[in-house]
Amino acid sequence: MRSGEIMTDDPVTSVVLAGIGGQGIVTASNILSDALRRHGYDVKKSEIHGMSQRGGSVCSDVRFGRRVMSPMVPVGTADYLVVMEPTQVGPNRHVLRQDGVLITPDTAAYAIESNSDEPDPKAEKLLNVALLGVLSAYLDVPGACWMAALRGNLSERLHDMNIKAFIRARTVETMARLVTDASKPNRR
Repeated sequence: MRSGEIMTDDPVTSVVLAGIGGQGIVTASNILSDALRRHGYDVKKSEIHGMSQRGGSVCSDVRFGRRVMSPMVPVGTADYLVVMEPTQVGPNRHVLRQDGVLITPDTAAYAIESNSDEPDPKAEKLLNVALLGVLSAYLDVPGACWMAALRGNLSERLHDMNIKAFIRARTVETMARLVTDASKPNRR
């Protein structure tokens, strides 16, 4: 516990979003924070931009719960690490707790895949929202809060494609978790 903080039994969930400049880390953290606030959580957020304008590392900590005292995620305590650039897994893995969830671009690739052999330039711009869709499958936040946060933080012309990527990623991740949970032995 840090000096000046009040001890509390209320659980706080910590999410770290990491990537490189231009990938929408700040936008993703704004959407996440907005959705959490809409659901009634106390939310604290901090950002580290580094050399983001030159493709450098960008990191955003988002913490939420009934009452949150600090926006910073202590090393080894993040419940979720959402990485938008594979090269940022190594430099950021230390923030993830031992049983935390790592969400990488591979996790959401299906949500933004193009139907052609040509790379879709829009797909890269959807990755941040698709990864939020994956993360949303783990969080107790209703879809309506997510949709309102997406609409509130993105330009109207971007709504349809981002909402589709979000819903697709959320749906597939939810189904994958159900299958995984169903395949675990029942312990009584």
